[in-house]
Amino acid sequence: MAVHAHPDDESSKGAATMARYAADGVDVLVVTCTGGERGDVLNPRLQHDPEVLVDLPARRRREMDAAAQALGVRQTWLGFVDSGLPEGDPLPPLPEGCFALAPLTETVPALVAQIREQRPQVLLTYDENGGYPHPDHIMTHVVSMAAVEAAADPEQFPELGEAWQVAKVYYHASFSRRRMAAVHDALTDRGLESPFGAWLAEWDGEGGRNVTCRVDASRHFGQRDQALLAHATQIDPDGFFFAVPRDLEADIWPWEEFELVSSTVPTEPMEDDLFAGVRE
Repeated sequence: MAVHAHPDDESSKGAATMARYAADGVDVLVVTCTGGERGDVLNPRLQHDPEVLVDLPARRRREMDAAAQALGVRQTWLGFVDSGLPEGDPLPPLPEGCFALAPLTETVPALVAQIREQRPQVLLTYDENGGYPHPDHIMTHVVSMAAVEAAADPEQFPELGEAWQVAKVYYHASFSRRRMAAVHDALTDRGLESPFGAWLAEWDGEGGRNVTCRVDASRHFGQRDQALLAHATQIDPDGFFFAVPRDLEADIWPWEEFELVSSTVPTEPMEDDLFAGVRE
């Protein structure tokens, strides 16, 4: 189970890994906490398209369906409303009724119900900073961790089904300076333009998470790209996601990376399989 804040997050975080496991016969479920209702149209080709603007939430649901199909995974909605990304100084208040302000007494049981119904062995989610400080991403972390704990406790929410203990919980850790620098150097060594130069110049320190698992998902980068492109309102096909030749990426950095944060099974210092310890 991969718990994400908005439609399109699943395609930019661990998508090739999900496609790899789905291709191997693993039942992979994406749980999307919100409908992305307050997202902007980020693809410049569609920013003034009246057919897109007339009902963006419905469009994003169709895009999510297409992305799930591209990855070979199942997907469900948790049913909460996008909080939007506040901007300004000082930041404006979050809109009433949004996911980031929803009480945990509502959000946690909703995910507990999914965990107990689906009974996942492995759950992927965001770190305490949300990967980046979007209020919905941070709340996704809070809800995910609380729901994993509650789902395992038969005394909590007994009306939601039999208790279930998730064996392993991981944070996404692929967005790292180390990865970006390796790809940037490979591009410049080949005389190609890198989209990461400015980012690296502004990146203070090493950054990134404590990577404990590297999954080689390079054979499924194409599916990841298809899933990204399915989110046409959010992804610019001429943007940085597609600036790196896939053969170069597969050669230099074929992995998606994760940080193990809880486990009920023995683990190794560096895994190459999210199900290590579970399969045995």
